[in-house]
Amino acid sequence: MAACLKCTPTSAKDIQEILAGDICAVVGLRNVGTGDTICEEKHPITLESIVFAVPVISVAVEPKTKADQEKWVWRWRGWRRKIRPLRFTPIPTAGRPSSAVMGELHLEIIVDRMMREYKVEANVGKPQVAYRETIRKHSEAEGKYIRQTGGKGQYGHAKIISTLNRRAWIRVRQRYYGGSVPKEFIKPIDQGIREALEGGILAGYPMVDVKATLYDGSYHDVDSNEMAFKIAGSMAFKEAARKASPVLLEPVMAVEVVTPEDYAGTIMGDLSSRRGRIEGMEHRAGSQVIKAIVPLAEMFGYATHMRSSTQGRAEYSMHFARYEEAPRHVAEEIIAKTQGKAAPR
Repeated sequence: MAACLKCTPTSAKDIQEILAGDICAVVGLRNVGTGDTICEEKHPITLESIVFAVPVISVAVEPKTKADQEKWVWRWRGWRRKIRPLRFTPIPTAGRPSSAVMGELHLEIIVDRMMREYKVEANVGKPQVAYRETIRKHSEAEGKYIRQTGGKGQYGHAKIISTLNRRAWIRVRQRYYGGSVPKEFIKPIDQGIREALEGGILAGYPMVDVKATLYDGSYHDVDSNEMAFKIAGSMAFKEAARKASPVLLEPVMAVEVVTPEDYAGTIMGDLSSRRGRIEGMEHRAGSQVIKAIVPLAEMFGYATHMRSSTQGRAEYSMHFARYEEAPRHVAEEIIAKTQGKAAPR
């Protein structure tokens, strides 16, 4: 059963079939999300799927009560299955749930729905840019975790090669010569490497475009166990990453501003001051269309500033373009903030 909204919402009526050109609302569907195609089982229709960019903004969320926290986690996970470009980490740093979204408007809508529809009271922090880390070159390192406390000790030893890999964000491989690491310790090493990748080494952001290869190691007949090898794998990768010239990556956005010609210079100057790169300019129906690549960190609050500087006559759109290496002074400032000290001059 569907309600036809072909005319106006007030004249909606129940119908038994939907024809081409009809605009309808269907209720009661489960396990249906953004990008899914609804069709008859006997006559499946396969349409090209929507490509969603990765979330580039994260925000700390602190529900006021335990009940609010449970409702927030439950509802967010439900939305995550239906609204693809969402991420949710229940217990990040400081013990506060963290949500990742595509932009400021996306965040405002999600938080408003949570508080208005589901009566969840929460303190929402300032939006933060989702930076990433990567490496520039090949490196090798080993991690040894040895502890002896009187009884049974701890022994884990892994040797890692880390290389830049543009074809996949994260890739972990094993390559052995002589089987020096027992098979049962391969998975713990893999887990240790992946945990190290998630935590980064510069400012705590996840590492991408990295391939880590375990190629050698050693073990002890009595003291070796899964936890020791997990720690050894993490230590080895972190050391290899430090030797591989690590860098901080920042998300950059493709921005398109449509403005009257009188304000084109103002818009271009403002975008340039935000570390933007003007990539093109064209005339369209009496207006100028300015295209630029701008770091996301510089675009917070841009809508308000743009309207005030053009008397409300300009409009803009932006979408995620890619990750690029952050300038040195920007990277140093971000790293210093995470380490709780002043940025070096």
